[in-house]
Amino acid sequence: MRKTFIAGNWKMNLTLDMAEDLAKKIAAETIDFNKVDVALVPSYTNLYPVYKILNSSGSEIRLGSQNVHFEKNGAYTGEVSVDMLKSVGCTFALLGHSERRHILGETDELINKKLHSCIEQGLDAIVCVGETLEEREAYIHKEQTVSQVGKALKGINKESLKNITIAYEPVWAIGTGKTAGKEDAEEIHSAARNFIESKYGEEAASELRIIYGGSVKPENIKELMNMENIDGALVGGASLKFESFNKIIQNCS
Repeated sequence: MRKTFIAGNWKMNLTLDMAEDLAKKIAAETIDFNKVDVALVPSYTNLYPVYKILNSSGSEIRLGSQNVHFEKNGAYTGEVSVDMLKSVGCTFALLGHSERRHILGETDELINKKLHSCIEQGLDAIVCVGETLEEREAYIHKEQTVSQVGKALKGINKESLKNITIAYEPVWAIGTGKTAGKEDAEEIHSAARNFIESKYGEEAASELRIIYGGSVKPENIKELMNMENIDGALVGGASLKFESFNKIIQNCS
């Protein structure tokens, strides 16, 4: 039985005071962590302050980074390493978010290098995949997304899958208010799981969490979570407001 995973990706939002206030409110809520894992993914500048709030409250909420560099250290201005993230309380990093793929030009090969670096240095990862509107309209959305999964996992062994979550985020649904229908999302989640089974076996496929992202909100979380292969959500805009993010969490616990 795969435990639900709800992660709030704050993207490039919230000043320090705003981030601390939101983290305090979320940490103070009663959450049934036997049923749901919850994570916050602030900007770099807010990581350690949010960690201190979560740690002092004794909360089981996890902390993640929105990105990471594949090198351990060196002359890479503006980048952050795995060890740096671990030192401020992060237990995972987002890799390959569509905004980094399509705005900043990140490739499947780069994402694969980052994933190997995370696994080798003890940092979990959420690997983001998803098709554009053009790919969906050309009816290659399933093939494109499964291809991204395969390229991201190149060279990754079965044992390491326990440290990886896949996030399916149709690019056309991110921040647009549009959401893939539950059947459309389930189609891609099922295809991704079938690919994992063909590569790593049935047990590995049944244990891997595949979460959905793309205009997730309190009004649609339950119908998404009722689908067999959707194991949680990577929440964007709705995670920036306590009321909406808390409703999403409570609807899953």
